[in-house]
Amino acid sequence: MITEVYPGIYKNEIPLPKNPLRAINSYILLSDTRNLVIDTGFNTQECQAALLEGLQELNVDLSKTELLITHMHTDHSGLAPVLKKLGVKTVYFSEIDGGLFNQTSKRDAFFHTLNKIFGLTNDTASGFGKEFGTRLVEPLEFTPLSEGDELVIGDYKLEVVDIPGHTPGHIGLYDRRHRLFFSGDHILDEITPNITFWGFEQDILATYFESLHKVSQYPIDYLFTAHRKIIRNHQTRIKELINHHDERLREILDILRSGRKTTSEMAASMHWDLSYNRWEDFPVPQKWFASGEALSHLEHLVHTGKVERIEEDGVFFYQLK
Repeated sequence: MITEVYPGIYKNEIPLPKNPLRAINSYILLSDTRNLVIDTGFNTQECQAALLEGLQELNVDLSKTELLITHMHTDHSGLAPVLKKLGVKTVYFSEIDGGLFNQTSKRDAFFHTLNKIFGLTNDTASGFGKEFGTRLVEPLEFTPLSEGDELVIGDYKLEVVDIPGHTPGHIGLYDRRHRLFFSGDHILDEITPNITFWGFEQDILATYFESLHKVSQYPIDYLFTAHRKIIRNHQTRIKELINHHDERLREILDILRSGRKTTSEMAASMHWDLSYNRWEDFPVPQKWFASGEALSHLEHLVHTGKVERIEEDGVFFYQLK
């Protein structure tokens, strides 16, 4: 479904069947000489049909169109190889997330390691199912972007903004004159971005907080999100997101007062806004996302000195200091 959300800027709402996200907002910026598509949807027949129908409805010439992927998650990047084969001139990624997108063997090894840390026994790929799309076979040629790079599309001068947190290399686009920001999954309305674990060496939740504070300083009239509603008051929403994670941290500390926990035990003890009464009933993807978010918060509490991590026979336990 195509909607003009600002002069020359269109939202292509692409359905995500069997997914609690429901849809992804792919944005299309048009000009006489250069077009830009932001994010794509999964590499599934349903997403591809919706993406291409929207482009055809706007008579988009792919030979003068470029594609920017805000981050490596497959609901945003899945159709990048398809659009590249169909004639899109250039695909933009951050260096970090473009590398993660292409390094399938390293990514699989990391995911299997996480399965063990999370206490999940299902194979990641089979557990996530066909609704997440087919996977990249050959590396995707992309042009890396970083903080301060600019893309000029007609009347819009879009500055690249590094906003790591949801992924290590998440980027956004900011137009200073029109006060517009394309946020990907960095800031969402109605739902909260999943902040998951990306390695013991970094405090990814603290990184996310820093990125939120960074964007809160920008004058923004329209914040174009990748899911659900466009946000008109980004500073209020940022405060709500920070409060959400602060409540999560307090919840974890309360749970740990009853004794140490593994990541999966913590995730099973936390409150989630899902229609399942028992942790055992959670689908594999939801267990995965919940465990990743539990671990990112546990590690933040480790980095801030409130919790300690103990390893016993390859199993990680967390307890109050």
